[in-house]
Amino acid sequence: MKYLIPNADDFGFTRDVNDGIVEAHRNGILTATTLMANGAAFEHAVELACQNPELDIGVHLVLVDLEGFPPTIPRLLFSMGRIRIYDELVRQVRKVLDAGLKPSHLDTHKHTHLLPQVFNAVTRIAEEFHIPWVRRRFGPFRWLPTRGCRTTGCKSTDHFTGFRLTGRYGAAELAELISRLPEGSTEFMCHPGLCTEELRAARTRLKESRRRELDALVSPEVRAAIDESGVKLARYRDL
Repeated sequence: MKYLIPNADDFGFTRDVNDGIVEAHRNGILTATTLMANGAAFEHAVELACQNPELDIGVHLVLVDLEGFPPTIPRLLFSMGRIRIYDELVRQVRKVLDAGLKPSHLDTHKHTHLLPQVFNAVTRIAEEFHIPWVRRRFGPFRWLPTRGCRTTGCKSTDHFTGFRLTGRYGAAELAELISRLPEGSTEFMCHPGLCTEELRAARTRLKESRRRELDALVSPEVRAAIDESGVKLARYRDL
């Protein structure tokens, strides 16, 4: 079988991003999202999550870009000895739990869990809080030494995709990706959203592209590609 989990990053970033994620879930193929505990629209996202119980909720762990953190991964590396990574990430997970949500998966903003120190903290948290799924690492960093999911008992999908497509795809490109999915489970990382003045004023490179991603996720062409390819949409809690 081919299982696809379309998973939206940045839930809680802005209200218009939140609204776009929910639209992609209600009217499109989106099955999962990860929530930013320190996002400006966190409370709005929690409210929407409670209204949409079929949407799988995870935690989007943040160590860069938002207020109070280094703006880039190189700055994070420079500051690594002064940032108590585990303590900060635990605080974010606890905030999501205290809001009454039960996360099924973890990933990181800007993929900082590619760094061994961050990955070790994330897998430790996954084990301690019984959050079974962690985003699969990719690229050359996946070979760097870590405690690893295998030793902690957490799980990752068989495949991960979407990194190179972020902000650059429409319905045709997404349909093509779906038609070529490998056997097993695949997480497709995406960044849908509506683009109003709120998002335009935010510090992010992904603005108008979020609307294009949303349009792709709700398009009949993409839904047809899923049906024709024998792909089953899934959530983490289903696997």
